[in-house]
Amino acid sequence: MNVPATREDLMIVNMGPHHPSMHGVLRLIVTLDGEDVIDCEPILGYLHRGMEKIAENRTIIQYLPYVTRWDYLATMFTEAITVNAPEQLGNIQVPKRASYIRVIMLELSRIASHLLWLGPFMADIGAQTPFFYIFRERELVYDLFEAATGMRMMHNYFRIGGVAADLPYGWIDKCLDFCDYFLTGVSEYQKLITRNPIFLERVEGVGIIGVEEAINWGLSGPMLRASGIQWDLRKVDRYECYDEFDWEVQWQKEGDSLSRYLVRIGEMVESIKIIQQALEGIPGGPYENLEIRCFDRVRNPELNDFDYRFISKKPSPTFELSKQELYVRVEAPKGELGVFLIGDQNVFPWRWKIRPPGFINLQILPQLVKRMKLADIMTILGSIDIIMGEVDRLEYLKEVYGMIWVLVPILTPGYNNVLDLYAGPLGILQALADGTKLLFKENLLPSRGDTRLFSIGPSIAVISILLSYLIIPFGSNLVLSDLNIGVFLWIAISSIAPIGLLMSGYGSNNKYSFLGGLRAAAQSISYEIPLTLCVLSISLRAIRFIVFIISSLAECERLPFDLPEAEEELVAGYQTEYSGIKFGLFYVASYLNLLVSSLFVTVLYLGGWDLSIPYIFVPEFFEINKAGEVFGTTIGIFITLAKTYLFLFIPITTRWTLPRLRMDQLLNLGWKFLLPISLGNLLLTTSSQLLSL
Repeated sequence: MNVPATREDLMIVNMGPHHPSMHGVLRLIVTLDGEDVIDCEPILGYLHRGMEKIAENRTIIQYLPYVTRWDYLATMFTEAITVNAPEQLGNIQVPKRASYIRVIMLELSRIASHLLWLGPFMADIGAQTPFFYIFRERELVYDLFEAATGMRMMHNYFRIGGVAADLPYGWIDKCLDFCDYFLTGVSEYQKLITRNPIFLERVEGVGIIGVEEAINWGLSGPMLRASGIQWDLRKVDRYECYDEFDWEVQWQKEGDSLSRYLVRIGEMVESIKIIQQALEGIPGGPYENLEIRCFDRVRNPELNDFDYRFISKKPSPTFELSKQELYVRVEAPKGELGVFLIGDQNVFPWRWKIRPPGFINLQILPQLVKRMKLADIMTILGSIDIIMGEVDRLEYLKEVYGMIWVLVPILTPGYNNVLDLYAGPLGILQALADGTKLLFKENLLPSRGDTRLFSIGPSIAVISILLSYLIIPFGSNLVLSDLNIGVFLWIAISSIAPIGLLMSGYGSNNKYSFLGGLRAAAQSISYEIPLTLCVLSISLRAIRFIVFIISSLAECERLPFDLPEAEEELVAGYQTEYSGIKFGLFYVASYLNLLVSSLFVTVLYLGGWDLSIPYIFVPEFFEINKAGEVFGTTIGIFITLAKTYLFLFIPITTRWTLPRLRMDQLLNLGWKFLLPISLGNLLLTTSSQLLSL
C-alpha cells in the first residue's frame, strides 16, 4: 500500500503570464504554505514596447495613434492626456464645444472600461453570467464611438486644441437613448450581483487597504476612493468643463474588494449623469482651435522649401514645444494618468514620462495577498483593475539596461535630434541595450518538450554560420582556403542550419512550432539550390548576381522573404517557444548570415579585396592593397569590409520597400523561376566549355 507523503516545506507556484485570469501578460511567483500565501513577486516586461522613447522621436500628432495601446480599454483618456500636455505647455485654448465633446467621450470611455472590468472580475470569482451581460452595453458604447470617430477601439480622435471631427447628425439623440437604457442595465447588475451571498463571501473583507496605506503607496482612482478618501481629479483640478456639471464623487470606507466594486458601479451611474447634462447643454461653435496649426517662428528654409512643403510626404501641421516642463494628469478609470513633459523648442518632446495608474496600483499586490488564501489572489488582482499595456509601457527588466540608458545623454549629446531614432553613435548603444535586455530575460523550457533538441537547435544555427567566416578571403595574403573550394564549403556548412530549425520546432513539442520549422527549412533549401547552381556557372554574370542576391535574402529571411520571422507575430513559427538568450541566438544567426552572405557577394561579384569593381575602371595607381604583405593585407581587409557595408544597404532598404510573400509565393519563386534560370545558366556554361574544347 502506498502511503502519501506529507511535505512540510514551502511550495513555489508560477501563475501567468498565460493564465486566463492575469488580465494580460502578468506573471506572479507565489510562495505557498498549503493554501496560504506567504509571498508574491510580480514579474513584468512581457509587453515592453518602449512607448516613452517612441514619443521622444515623434511629433504629438504622429504619436497620437500609438497612445491608444497604453490602456486599450480606455483609449480616450490616453488621447486626452497626450493632447492636454502640449495644450497647457503652449497655453492653447480649447473651444467650449470641443471641451463638451471631450467630456462626453471620456465618460463613455469610462463606462466601457468599467464594464470590461466588471465582466472578467466576476468570471475570476466564478460568476460567468455577468461576463456575457456587459457586452450588450459595451457594444452600444462602441457603436457610438464608431459613428463619431470611425473606429471602435483605437479612435485617434483628440487633437491639440479640440477634436478631429464634430458629432454627426443624430448622434446626440442616440447617445441620450443609450443613457436611458444603460441606467436600467446598471440596476440589473446590482440586483444580480451586489446582494448575492456567494459574491459577498468572495469579496467582503478581502484585500483591505487602509487610508494611510493607500496614501503611502500612491494609489489613485477607485483604489484610493474605496479606502475612504474623496479624491477625484475631475473635482480637484477642474480640467475640461467638469465643474459645470452636477455630479458626486463615489467613495467607500471599508477599503476591501467589495468597496472597489461599489465605487466603480457608482461611477458608471455618475458618468451617465455627466453625459446627459453635457448632451443637453452642448454649445455651438467650432470643434477645434485652428489657430494653433501655424508655426510661431521663422521657418528653416532647408526644411521648408518648395519640395518639402508640396512634394514630399509631410505630417499634419504641428507646433514647437516651448522650452519648459510641466506635469499633466487626468482621472482615468483606473486612477491618475499623468504625463511629465519637457519641451526643448522643438517639435519633438525632449522628455516624455508616463505615470500609468495600473503600474502604481499594482505595487501593493504583494502586500495585499500575504496571509490570504490562494483563491483570493484572483479576487484581489481583479479588484485592482490593471491593463498590462500601460504597466509595461517602458519596463526595463534589469538594472544594467537602465544604466546603459543613463550613459546615452553623456556619450551622445544631441541624441534628441530629428534623425536620432536610436541611442548612441551609429545606434551602437541601442543594440547594446537591446542585447543586454534579451540576455537577462528568463530562459523558459516548454512542458513535455525535448529539452536537448530544444537547447541544441539555436546553437547549431549560430555555429554553422560562424564556421562560414573561416572560408572568406579577406585579402590576397589572407586566404585560408582556395575560393573555388571555399564556396562549396560555405554552402555545405550553411546547409546544416535547416537541421537546427527543424530541431528547434520539433523540440518545442508544439505542432505549430514544428510546422513553422518545416516551412523555414523548406524556404532555406528551396533557395540554397539556385544559390549553389549560380556559383557553379560562369556565364551571364549579371543574371548570376541577381539570382545570388535574391537567394541570399531568402536564406537570411529578409523582406520579402521573412515569412518565418513574420510567423512569430502570429504565434505559429519555430521561435515562439523560445525566450532569453536562446531566442537571441536566432537573431544573432540571422544577422551573421546576412553579413556572411554580403561578404560572399563582395568577394564573388564586387572584386573582393581589390579596390576595383568589375565593369568600373580604376587606375592601377590606386591598387595599393597589393603593395606589401602586412600593409596590403590590412588595406585589403578594409576594402572588403567597406564594400560589404555598402552592399548591406540593399537588404536594409528592402526591409521597408517590398511586400511580404506568402509561403506558396516563396516556393514558386524558388522552384519555378530561380531554379530554371540557374539550371539554364549552368547548361550554358557547360555548352560553352565543351565548345571551347
